[in-house]
Amino acid sequence: MDRTYIKILGAALVIISSSGLGFYMAAQWGEHLKTLEKLKKMIFLLKGEIVYANSPLTEAFERTGKKAGGGIGDLFLAVSERLMEQHGEPFFTVWQDEIDKLPKEVCLSREDKQNLKGLGEHLGYLDMDMQERNILLYLEQLDLSINYLRKHKQEKSRLYTTLGIMGGLFLTIVMY
Repeated sequence: MDRTYIKILGAALVIISSSGLGFYMAAQWGEHLKTLEKLKKMIFLLKGEIVYANSPLTEAFERTGKKAGGGIGDLFLAVSERLMEQHGEPFFTVWQDEIDKLPKEVCLSREDKQNLKGLGEHLGYLDMDMQERNILLYLEQLDLSINYLRKHKQEKSRLYTTLGIMGGLFLTIVMY
């Protein structure tokens, strides 16, 4: 009798934990979408600071980071701080280092980080027109990623949750 309860409890825990994993993966998809949408807003703010306000990079990144807040905002503030310290590092090196230091809570894929690093390759030393074109190119890439995530959000969320639940049921059946 006592052994039966332990088996039932174990089966319930397997199903609950695998279902939780499925729900977590579905939530990550949504979080990734929110992060890219926020990044897009920040890049628009940065573009305004650079192109229209004619701000130097340190000020542009600082203002953008303060307006946005959060993990991505912290990235912009950290870049601004390192540029103000004047260690003689080129902007691109600072930009890459800070992107690599982003915590896992900032939901960006490896491809997103590579594209973001590519944005920093041409900021700061090209003329204003070329910087604006580079930002617009990055925004187009970002739009493609956002549209893909939006288009597939519902089906991927359903897939992850279903696989989590069904995987738990399958494991439970196989174990018993």
